[in-house]
This record gives sequence, structure tokens and C-alpha cells, in this order.
Amino acid sequence: LVRDVRAVAAPRARVSLLCHSYGSVVCARAAAGLDADDLVFLGSPGTGADTAADLRTRARVWAARGAADWVEHVPHLDAALFGTTVGFGTDPVSEEYGARVFAAGDGGHSDYFAPGSLSLANLTRIVLGHAQEVTR
Repeated sequence: LVRDVRAVAAPRARVSLLCHSYGSVVCARAAAGLDADDLVFLGSPGTGADTAADLRTRARVWAARGAADWVEHVPHLDAALFGTTVGFGTDPVSEEYGARVFAAGDGGHSDYFAPGSLSLANLTRIVLGHAQEVTR
């Protein structure tokens, strides 16, 4: 799908994937095969990867969580249980994960795209390729 977007838009078009909540797990699982410039995790329960480097992507990996987002209280761990793995692992906003963490303001789990919000301003900067202007 990302390849198709580039083909339709233009080969040099910037492609950023904004991955919210459980969508961050889906994006992370596909990351190695995606031709994206930025991969952004918002309100993530984890990605299934221990570190951003484990995603094996050329994309810049970003992460943020609003101050009132309940997902902060989800245990960020994974464990083998009955032949499968449960949990989503390392918190993407933690230092050990290694993503570029940015400010998302005071919002809750559904507020990342709220008009006028700090998170939306920073997402806009990321999508436009203005990484140096992103508020940390």
C-alpha cells in the first residue's frame, strides 16, 4: 500500500505512518517492509519489538503519549505463555526503546489529532519533514 501511495503521489513524496494505540503494533510488524520516511507511535501499548532498531526500518521512529493517556498504565512487558507471546514489550516512549520522543501535551488517548493541540502541531512538523522544529 505504501508503495502504491508513492507511485500515485510521486516517487519522492514523503510518507509518514501515524500509528495510534494498537495500530502501532500493526505498523511495527510491517515496518521492515515499508518504504516510509517516518513511523510515529501514539498512545502505544508497545510494538512487540524491544527497541526501535529491532524494527529494521529506514524510517525515523517517533513516539509520544499524552499526559492523560490511560495507556501509560498498561504493563509494558511480554512473556511466553502456552506457546505464544502475550504483551507488547518495551514502552516506545522509554529511553531504552530508542525512538525520537516528542511532546504530545496534556491530552488523553483520543486527543492526539485534536485541532490546536501540541500533538497535532508536532505531527504536522514530522509529516512535513521539519524534524528540527518538533517539540521534545
